[in-house]
Amino acid sequence: MSSMAFGEFLRARRNQVTPDQVGLPTSSRRRVTGLRREEVATLAGLSVDYYIRLEQGRERHPSTQVLSAIADALHLDDDAYQHLFRIAGFTPRLRTAARPERIDPDLLQLMDGWPSNPTLLLGRTYDVLARNRLGAALWRPFTYSDNLLLNIFLDDAAPAFYKDWRTAAVNTVAGFRAAAGAAPDDPRVADIVRQLRAAGPEFAELWDRNDARGKNAEVKTFIHPDVGELTLRMQTFDVRSAPGQQLVVYHAEPGTASAEALSLLGSLIATEDADADA
Repeated sequence: MSSMAFGEFLRARRNQVTPDQVGLPTSSRRRVTGLRREEVATLAGLSVDYYIRLEQGRERHPSTQVLSAIADALHLDDDAYQHLFRIAGFTPRLRTAARPERIDPDLLQLMDGWPSNPTLLLGRTYDVLARNRLGAALWRPFTYSDNLLLNIFLDDAAPAFYKDWRTAAVNTVAGFRAAAGAAPDDPRVADIVRQLRAAGPEFAELWDRNDARGKNAEVKTFIHPDVGELTLRMQTFDVRSAPGQQLVVYHAEPGTASAEALSLLGSLIATEDADADA
């Protein structure tokens, strides 16, 4: 922990929060425009002495609970919240426990601008928040839920859809654990794990291995009921405007049978759209 950077950050942000922003009375005799140290301490549920020692660099080991309380007291946005954790020496945690996921409309427009690439937007607990048209067509065999992890274990279509179901399951569980590690207090995590543990031993065996790794560039082979075998490359991008969300984009190698099959799938959904409009 860099105590100097940490203290400077707290002082600067304290000076940017006015009393009326946090419901405190103001008076003409007030000598500072921002919050006093004792006010931040009270808002965060800390002793005044402890907070002063934090600002002065005499306390070097605040807990994550203390950091979260100070962040809330100072009305930090998500970027500042994560910066606070970094300079305190912690891996940033997502501030997600009570927040609904927001889908950036510009991101949806971008996804629709890739008509030849199946694209998914994953939430912080692997809920599929959005798909483009080709992404919806690729994943059409799944009807159990809109959660990637639940589908791979609980949807009857999964074993036939993945050419190597075991590898897909291993990677998905590891990715889910890595994502959940950034938002350990999100009740959705506990709910998904509880559902899957109750469903059978396959998930529990993989979950208890404690593998954790993010989605990387990889190759997956699917057996689609409409167009047959598809071997697709996958790229994953973190969504800067919504920490915890991931944009997953698939593509086929040009000139391959998989590229032809993906093109055929696109033609099928175009025909369906035309018939629906007729």
